[in-house]
Amino acid sequence: MPQQPRPTSMRNFIIVWLGQLVSTVGSSMTNFAIEIWAWEITGKATTLTLVGFFSLLPSIIITPISGVIVDRFNRKLLMMVGDTVAVLTTIMILLLYLTNNLQIWHFYLTGAIVGTFNQFQSLAYSSSVSLMIPKQHYTRASSLEFMSGYGSSMIAPALAGYLYTVIGFLGIWLIDIFTFAIAIGSLWLVSIPQPPPTTENETIVDIWQDLGFGWRYINTHKSLLALLVVNLLFWLPHDIGDSLYAPMILSRTDNNTLVLGSLASAAGFGGVTGAIIVSTWGGFRRKIKGVLLGMIGAGLSKIVFGLGKTPWVWIPAQFCSSFTFPLNGSSDSAIWLAKVPPNMQGRVFAARSLILQLASAVGYLIAGPLADCVFTPALQSGGVLVSIFGGLFGIGTGAGIALLYVMCAVCMLLVGLVGFSVRILRDVEKIVPDHDRVTL
Repeated sequence: MPQQPRPTSMRNFIIVWLGQLVSTVGSSMTNFAIEIWAWEITGKATTLTLVGFFSLLPSIIITPISGVIVDRFNRKLLMMVGDTVAVLTTIMILLLYLTNNLQIWHFYLTGAIVGTFNQFQSLAYSSSVSLMIPKQHYTRASSLEFMSGYGSSMIAPALAGYLYTVIGFLGIWLIDIFTFAIAIGSLWLVSIPQPPPTTENETIVDIWQDLGFGWRYINTHKSLLALLVVNLLFWLPHDIGDSLYAPMILSRTDNNTLVLGSLASAAGFGGVTGAIIVSTWGGFRRKIKGVLLGMIGAGLSKIVFGLGKTPWVWIPAQFCSSFTFPLNGSSDSAIWLAKVPPNMQGRVFAARSLILQLASAVGYLIAGPLADCVFTPALQSGGVLVSIFGGLFGIGTGAGIALLYVMCAVCMLLVGLVGFSVRILRDVEKIVPDHDRVTL
């Protein structure tokens, strides 16, 4: 097998990361404004959850081929294409808004388009990390990714909540377009290494065989399969609860966008704090410990959050919840980056992404109907669950959603606790050797 490039610094990674950070802030501002607009128009949780579902659906369809493409084609170009498509769809939405033709289904369509190309972009990006930075910085780089996401959550809601009343959708979308330009510019400035091609994958005919390569690789390494399964069981209830987050808060606060923005900022602050600590510390020596402890911390925090009824409970609970995710996610990413050879990461990460996206799609698809048709009526006045849970959650739309949210959080907690008792998962780092230690 050809020798892999050996990166020596984080300079290029930091440049790309900064560009993506700015872009993420712009996108988060737009998404926050869309949530407020959609809830005000429809008042239905299903409306918001369907935006997430349609964003995931096309990417699920193309995920198997995306891994093959990322391993075979220029990763820098794929990342730039993803940003460019996002800019063009934002411009399309902007034109519909200016001509008074904007409707909810337009967000379903543009979400599907952006979701498709984001799959290529995110996969190209994640598969390039191990070629851009030294191995000892994998956890730090992953924690910086969480810092980017949560940093935007801390900044964007406050900005969007204020600017929404000052410059409206038009101004926010223009800011979003400008931030995408910065992200594309940062990619122009750096060189992103390509992995050396493998000798057995040089013909187009082999693409069909490559479609299942990622899954076969994971299935061969049972500890990696166990890691994927535990993530699946964690993220399914997480995404159900997460998709109901905005409807729950808005319904409990009479559409108070200031509270929603404050909670998003608290989440961002917690995530950034956690990411800074993990980036400085480097995480546990045994990364699986960080994965499972992060799950337990997130589950506990979200249980408290769902039981709360005021910002005085929500804000600290949200901070604690977001604080745990950089530890969980960066530890998980470090394991995959260390165990999977760079020239196979596109296909393997695509298979992993496909499974988790399917879970997210199911979560988004069932969350709205469960909230609107099952749990909300059950905790309305005279509902079947009022006598059991009414004293704890109250009654009304927000009460039913909160009950479902807490049930999901309990599932997340149990996944983390049970994970420590599964040896094939607990010892994944011992069982599966690092890719650079395998005798070639």
